[in-house]
Amino acid sequence: MYHVLTSTYLQPLDVIGQTRPAHLEFIEGEVAAGRLLIGGRQESGVGGVLVTGDISTEEVQSIVERDPYTQAGVARYEVVSYNAVVRAPGL
Repeated sequence: MYHVLTSTYLQPLDVIGQTRPAHLEFIEGEVAAGRLLIGGRQESGVGGVLVTGDISTEEVQSIVERDPYTQAGVARYEVVSYNAVVRAPGL
């Protein structure tokens, strides 16, 4: 099961910026572990998007709960889970 996590910032960007280094370090660790494939800030600046690898719903919940943004209360996540029927080679 693959998942798209969309975050919405709950605080102004200057407040988000205080937690951003810890958040980016966390995200890099999740990419290195193979749980996240890609991520980045939405062009509108209202939040971010993360795309997981083929992981369980429980692993996604753990990512959300352990994210420094969630722990600091500066963002919330919505998760869309789906079965990847069509995939690029190597995924």
